[in-house]
Amino acid sequence: MRVSIEKIFFLISLKEVFSLSRKCEICDKGVISGVQYSHSHRQSKRKWAPNIQKVKAIVSGTPKSIHVCTRCLRSGKVQRAI
Repeated sequence: MRVSIEKIFFLISLKEVFSLSRKCEICDKGVISGVQYSHSHRQSKRKWAPNIQKVKAIVSGTPKSIHVCTRCLRSGKVQRAI
């Protein structure tokens, strides 16, 4: 089975679009997994997700919609487009 180069680039770009929803595009902060302990010390697996916001920001001189964590927004790493 032969796959064209255009289809490969489309699949890569599609994968990037769907993988960006829980990751900051500035600092690459993402979901962290670990173990939660109850009072009786029983274990359960859980995930900690960062606070990701979709904002319109200036990227390379043009306004673009990106996913950014609130830490990057607060620290001024992102210039918002108004």
